[in-house]
Amino acid sequence: MDADRQPVNPAALTAAEAAHLLAAASGRPVTEVMVRDAIDAGAPLAADGRLNLVELMAWLERTLAEKP
Repeated sequence: MDADRQPVNPAALTAAEAAHLLAAASGRPVTEVMVRDAIDAGAPLAADGRLNLVELMAWLERTLAEKP
């Protein structure tokens, strides 16, 4: 592993970490602002303010399924 690349815990991500992982996985632009917008719209956060990637993806899926 590169010295400047630190492992992340997918169950405890910052908005910036979540944006980076989602962008890398999807090949599409995902910014920290986009993740923060999702949080403002109700995406679940842990008590410490971090995101669980699985819970975030489930929330996004439910949100998209509810759109007409």
